[in-house]
Amino acid sequence: MAQLGILVNTAKHLQHVSGLTRAALAAGGRVAIFIMDEGTRLLADRDLASLAELEGVTVSVCEHSAQGFGVTPLGVSARIRFGSQLNNASMVGAADRVVVL
Repeated sequence: MAQLGILVNTAKHLQHVSGLTRAALAAGGRVAIFIMDEGTRLLADRDLASLAELEGVTVSVCEHSAQGFGVTPLGVSARIRFGSQLNNASMVGAADRVVVL
């Protein structure tokens, strides 16, 4: 089963993140999403949280970036893991393809 990695470092393309995720799942793949920098602002959006609830999707966040943008884990889905750039490196290492948005 193929895995798509999606690196989200801006707060501009949530509709593309959602579309790519759903398309990859429909094709039988898995998706790992890593969020950092300005992208951490998307954690307040329910659409992002709904992606984390999908079977075959993992979502992790750079905690350091989140802190820099004033984003805390409070109120964020428990399925979204706060971590470090190690999560990003793991995603890239496991993914067959990576898209950066």
